[in-house]
Amino acid sequence: MKNRDSSILYLLLGIYALMVNWYYNHNLILLLISYIFWPLYLIYELLTGNLSHGMWKEIPLSYFR
Repeated sequence: MKNRDSSILYLLLGIYALMVNWYYNHNLILLLISYIFWPLYLIYELLTGNLSHGMWKEIPLSYFR
C-alpha cells in the first residue's frame, strides 16, 4: 500500500511539472524534455524562483479558469 501512495504522488508531481513548463514556455519540445527529466526541471524551477510569491498555486489554477 505504501508503494501505491508514493507512485500516485510521483505521478501528480510529474503532471505539476508539465503544467509549470507549459505555463512558462508553450513549447512541445521543451514539454517532452521536461516530461523525461521532470524531477530535475521541478528542482530547477524551485531554485530559480519561478514558483515563489504564490506562483506555485497560481499556475494550476490558471488552467481551470
